[in-house]
Amino acid sequence: MKRYIYIVCAAGLLTACDRTPAYDATGIFEATTVTVSAETAGKILALDVDEGDTVSAGQRTAVIDTALLVLQRRQLGSQKSATESSSPDVSAQVAALRQQIAHQEHECRRFESLLAANATTRKAVDDAQAQLRILRGQLEAMLSTLGKNRSSLADNAGALGWQQEQIDEQLRKSVITAPADGTVLVKFAEAGEYAVPGKPLYKMADLDRIYLRSYFTASQLADIRLGQEVTVIADFGGDKLFEYPGRITWIAEESEFTPKSIQTSDSRANLVYAVKIAVENDGRLKLGQYGEVRL
Repeated sequence: MKRYIYIVCAAGLLTACDRTPAYDATGIFEATTVTVSAETAGKILALDVDEGDTVSAGQRTAVIDTALLVLQRRQLGSQKSATESSSPDVSAQVAALRQQIAHQEHECRRFESLLAANATTRKAVDDAQAQLRILRGQLEAMLSTLGKNRSSLADNAGALGWQQEQIDEQLRKSVITAPADGTVLVKFAEAGEYAVPGKPLYKMADLDRIYLRSYFTASQLADIRLGQEVTVIADFGGDKLFEYPGRITWIAEESEFTPKSIQTSDSRANLVYAVKIAVENDGRLKLGQYGEVRL
């Protein structure tokens, strides 16, 4: 009886010793997620995506109410038109003064001719020339004033134009588009709710190109490198294991403690390095799923 018990225990120990892991590291499948948020304030008129929907880059996914922005733009347009129309017509306003100057120049030439014929006095000639200088000074001052007024009004019109462009940009941002190809993971809002800049509308990720975030010990670093081809094993529970080709795309520069999901104190005491392994998803892999890596 004792001999029989001894043999069974030995067989059990041999079986336990043969159970060596068929992998070098483990991890969780993840993807780079993008949270799409509102960039303008207003009522959400449409949010045309649901969780699980596939979207394409540039596809319209939501629309924010822009009625107030349209009215503001029209108001700015009216102000700009009024400002531009109030700009002085320099040529028209100085036309009469130019005529006076032309007449006075003629008078100066006439008085000089009379002076040459001893038909008038030098004082009359000097008075005519002084009057011409006064008129020319008045023209120069008027041109300066009108020029400044036109420049100021042009600056005001330009500022209104810039405000219009800002509203145009807000109008463009009121139409929310998908930033890339991917799948909607979570929907944070619904049509009819009020959106403010920065409010998340939905979160998406490209599930065709995911990665396995795994952890390697310091002693394993010599066996891995960027761009290295490895085998990724997805565990679907039971005997359902599927292998995928993977490629190491990122290795952490600093070590960290083994993630808290590992509850044993011995394991958590070890320092490990996070590694991302890119995997092409055939539609079977899911985020948060457990996976293994074989070098």
